[in-house]
Amino acid sequence: MPVIIVGADTPIGIEIVAKLAENAGEVRTFITDPAFTDTFRSQNCKVAIGDVSDSSHIEIAGFEAFTAVLIAEAALDSRERSFSTNPESTAAAWIKAVTDARIQRMIWIGTTPLGEPPGVGRIPEVAVLSASGQDTAVEVARLNELAELP
Repeated sequence: MPVIIVGADTPIGIEIVAKLAENAGEVRTFITDPAFTDTFRSQNCKVAIGDVSDSSHIEIAGFEAFTAVLIAEAALDSRERSFSTNPESTAAAWIKAVTDARIQRMIWIGTTPLGEPPGVGRIPEVAVLSASGQDTAVEVARLNELAELP
């Protein structure tokens, strides 16, 4: 089942992409730094480059994927965001994109102060993980393969 990773060009995102690329089927990466394009394509991943605060970019890249992995660090770091003035509105745009793209499962990789996703009631399955865990990529891959989230 297709999976999209928003913030794939963050340190934890790179680990998650590598793990999912091993056996997840179609892996889509959403990045803002084009320097990662060749790395992800060499892992047989699809690459979308855009503004992480633009919900329409993310919606199009993730359209009808089954799982969205959203890495909060990408809403908090120093990357340029044209459609958002703060991390909370960027995260809210992600939730809108996931909902509009008809994605069924969201795995939120939280970091302080965005440890929890904003308003997720419209997404059927949600898991929240901490980015500080050593085995975050392994856990994302495990959750992605489950028939239903616990």
